Amino acid sequence: MTVYLNAIGIRCALGDGQEAVRAAMWQAGAPTTGEVTDRYSPGRPLLLGTVSELDDDAVPAHANPRDRSRNNALLLDALAQLRPAVDEAIARVGPRRVAVVLGTSTSGMREAEQAVQALTNAGVLPPGYHYGQQELGSPAGFLAGVLGTTGPAYTISTACSSSAKALAAGARLLRHGLADVVVAGGVDTLCAFTVAGFSSLESISPVRCNPLSANRNGINIGEGAALFLMSREAGPVRLAGWGESSDAYHMSAPDPQGKGAQLAMRHALSRAGIEAQAIDYVNLHGTATPANDVMEAHAVAAVLGNEVPVSSTKPLTGHTLGAAGAIEAALMWLTLSGNPRGQLPPHWWDGVADAALPPLHVATPGSTLGRAPRHVMSLSFAFGGSNGVLVLGQG
Repeated sequence: MTVYLNAIGIRCALGDGQEAVRAAMWQAGAPTTGEVTDRYSPGRPLLLGTVSELDDDAVPAHANPRDRSRNNALLLDALAQLRPAVDEAIARVGPRRVAVVLGTSTSGMREAEQAVQALTNAGVLPPGYHYGQQELGSPAGFLAGVLGTTGPAYTISTACSSSAKALAAGARLLRHGLADVVVAGGVDTLCAFTVAGFSSLESISPVRCNPLSANRNGINIGEGAALFLMSREAGPVRLAGWGESSDAYHMSAPDPQGKGAQLAMRHALSRAGIEAQAIDYVNLHGTATPANDVMEAHAVAAVLGNEVPVSSTKPLTGHTLGAAGAIEAALMWLTLSGNPRGQLPPHWWDGVADAALPPLHVATPGSTLGRAPRHVMSLSFAFGGSNGVLVLGQG
C-alpha cells in the first residue's frame, strides 16, 4: 500500500507558505534568515531561527485555557495553508476516520516560563495560565478539536526526531486501516528553557551554524511548524519509506560510528524497495555540533557512499527541535514537486572541510541534478539515540 503526502503547510524562519519558503531556500545570496537577539538569553545575543510577526493570540479567547500557547498559534498558521484540503478529506471519509499525529518538544513551555515568572514576582499564577498548556499532548488534542476529528490523536516527543516519527506513525495508521486520512507534522517554538538547556551543553553557536566544517561550533535553535495531509489517495509526493532505530549508547551523545543511524537508513531504503544508489539527495540532520557531524558523515558514507549530494538546511531554518523532521520533510516535498531541473537545497558553510570526516558530496549553492529528483532522504537524529529516517519519492 502506498502512502501519499497530498498537501503541506509550512512556516519557519524561511517564510510562511510554500512559495515563500521555496524562494528563500533557493535564494542566490548568502542566507539572511533568523534574528540576532537576547530575547531568550538575556545579555547573550544569539542567532535564532525566529518566526516573524506571529500572532501569539491567534488561538481564540473562548478556547480552553490549556490550548492557548504560541505553539498552537503557530500550528494554526500551518493548518490554514492546507485547511481546504483537510476539510474536504474530513467530509469525504468522516471525522472518525481522520487521525492527528504531531511531534513537539516544547508544547506550552514558554507560557509556563511566563507563569513561573509571574508567580515569583507577584506570588500568584497569572489568571490565563493552565497547567495543561505545557502537556506534550496539547498540540494534537488542540488540532483535533479545531478540525472536529475523532480518530486517533496523539503527540510524539522524542526530541529532534519527534516529527519525523510522527510521519512514520501516520503511515502506519494508514497501512493498518486505523485511519483513512492523517494530519501529521510537528511544531516547536522558542523559549528560554530550551536555549538555556542547549547552552548548558555548550552546543549553541552565537553565529550562523557551520555544518561539516572544521570550524563548526554548535547549533542555532529555531522555531516553526509543518503539517501534511497524508492518505492512500494519489498525490504529488509519496512517503516511500521510513526507518527508526535507537542507539542505546548515551543520553545526549550519538554513537560515534552512527550504527543506529545506519540501521534506520537501511530500514528506510528497504521499506521503500530501492537501492542506495536510487537516492538523489540527502537532507542531513546537520546540526554543526562536533559529535553529530562525525557520526552522520560516517553513517552516510557507509550506507549511501560519497557521491550522493548532501546538505544541511539548518543554517537556513535553525534547528527547530521537535519540528525539524517535519519541516525538513516539507523542504524535501518542495524539492520533489515542481522542480524539473532538480535544484537542490544548498549547503551554506565556510567550505573548510573537516579532514576527520569522510568526504561527502556537498550540494553547493546553485547545485542541480539536471533532471527532476525521484527519491530523496531526510535524516533526523535525537538525544537518547532516537533516529528517524524518511525517504520521499515522486508521486
